[in-house]
Amino acid sequence: MPESGQKTTQGNISEAVSGVPSTPVGPSAPVGPGAPVAPGVAAARRAGLLVTLVLGGLTALPPLSMDMYLPALPEVTGALRAPAATIQLTLTACLAGMALGQLVVGPMSDRWGRRRPLLAGMVVYVLATAACALAPTAETLIGFRLLQGLAGAAGIVIARAVVRDLYDGVEMARFFSTLMLISGVAPIVAPLIGGQILRVTDWRGVFHVLTGVGVLLTLVVWRFLAETLPPERRHEGGVGQALRTMRGLLADRVFTGYTLTGGLAFAVLFAYISASPFVVQEIYGASPQTFSLLFGLNSIGLVAVGQVNGKLLVGRVSLDKVLGWGLAVILLAAIALLLMTSGVFGKVGLAPVAAGLFVLMSAMGLAMPNTNAQALMRTPHAAGSASALLGTTSFLVGAVASPLVGIAGEHTAVPMAVVQLTCAVLALACFLGLCRPWQTAPGAEAAGAGRAQDPAAQSGKAPDPAA
Repeated sequence: MPESGQKTTQGNISEAVSGVPSTPVGPSAPVGPGAPVAPGVAAARRAGLLVTLVLGGLTALPPLSMDMYLPALPEVTGALRAPAATIQLTLTACLAGMALGQLVVGPMSDRWGRRRPLLAGMVVYVLATAACALAPTAETLIGFRLLQGLAGAAGIVIARAVVRDLYDGVEMARFFSTLMLISGVAPIVAPLIGGQILRVTDWRGVFHVLTGVGVLLTLVVWRFLAETLPPERRHEGGVGQALRTMRGLLADRVFTGYTLTGGLAFAVLFAYISASPFVVQEIYGASPQTFSLLFGLNSIGLVAVGQVNGKLLVGRVSLDKVLGWGLAVILLAAIALLLMTSGVFGKVGLAPVAAGLFVLMSAMGLAMPNTNAQALMRTPHAAGSASALLGTTSFLVGAVASPLVGIAGEHTAVPMAVVQLTCAVLALACFLGLCRPWQTAPGAEAAGAGRAQDPAAQSGKAPDPAA
């Protein structure tokens, strides 16, 4: 039986009895054994491993796009004759694009289904990545990276929405941990691949490889990923309806709390991603290959802890309790990194700083899947819009954190540690102040989730008795 951190709604009870993921409750989604199920949903259940691999590939696309490029950042700085702060904006532009793109693609997928917006986004991603390889200036590269992020957002937001279409409750939390195992391979191998590419070609070769990956993933999605959102559950409204749906989501204090907590935790992660190439290679003098190895080890820690979360903790310990543990460890690691980089312990070498980053990254395996699961459990019939808000918040906050880590130049790691500590404190404050896990009762959460999503509730009308 799930504990208070893994609340069971009326739809989840039906799933527990029938073994079939529940259909969201709402005016356009009938409840019960006769509720509509898309043919793609049934096919996805039968081909569980295949769908898991496809969704894992989609969620791996952002770390591939970001991390394969990281070892080349110092080289790009010299090749395009631009300062480090300007080149770091290529990361910020990609993140901002992914954030804004999710706000558009998420509601589109609630209206037109998951497949068509996803395939369109993947095609544009391939074209934008190929253009990045041809960029003659830093400014042009920033522009193409923005377009790459806008298009790549389709894979991120729709992958989460498909998970919400197929799973609920504890099973959804487990699936997110499984996705972390698959997508976690990307940040492990991406810097290693990037470092090896730099042995035989320049930084443009990284984007040539990413173009090939995008083409392959587009073909796999077209061939193997069926539609999971039946027409009966799609929203017919336009931009106005999408905005009203998002307003209803944000009016749910607990959903907003999980969204902000996840976004700020992601900012801690991205402060590390954007600063670590310069910290490890420029400050501590490590080679691109050593940086790639350390980055891979940190990613292994994140994936391993994510699997402990999914295989051992979920279903035995409440999701909120595990999330609290993760945030506490992140906070302690950020404090240790600030003390080390600011000279409180004297001059420290690379090994202690690398150990602190390893602990911080590993704790993300407790925080990230559980914030996603807890937020999406409250949004059964607007999964695309909810996924868009989750992703947009994470990437926008990360985009703000990225340039701040280089504000004091390339020769100090203190800004990185300050940004990480600030975001960790704010994440914990949002979790405690908005989610208030000690106050949430199962019935209250289910009712709150339903009201946040029910258009009748948002408009003040009486709910449809048939719902």
